[in-house]
Amino acid sequence: MKYICLVYAVPGALSGLSAEDKAALDRDSLAYDSDLQARGHFLAASALQGVDTASTIRVRGDRLLVGDGPFAETKEVLCGFIFIEAADMEEAKRIAAGIPMARHGAIEVRPELDFG
Repeated sequence: MKYICLVYAVPGALSGLSAEDKAALDRDSLAYDSDLQARGHFLAASALQGVDTASTIRVRGDRLLVGDGPFAETKEVLCGFIFIEAADMEEAKRIAAGIPMARHGAIEVRPELDFG
C-alpha cells in the first residue's frame, strides 16, 4: 500500500542550526531516502520552497480565486513529502519516524486513496 509522509515544520525552524548541522540534516535526509529505496519503500520525495512562494487556488462557481500562501490556522507549514510503499499503517509510521526532519517538525502519514 502507498502512503504519503507530509513533512511539517514551523517556518524558520532550521534557521537556528549551524551550517554543519544543516549539512548533516541534508546528508541524513538523502541517506534515508537511499536506504528506503534500497529496501523497496521509496517512491518519491521532494522538499518545498517557503510559504512566501506559495499560492492558494480556489474555484467558486465560475470564479477563480488566487491567494498568497497557505491559509491554515497552524504555525507549522508543509515543507516537503516522501511517498512510500509499506505493508500497513504500522510499518508506514515506523518508516516516518526515521525521517530526519521528524526531529525538527512533524510527519503526517496518510494512506493513498485507491479509486480502483
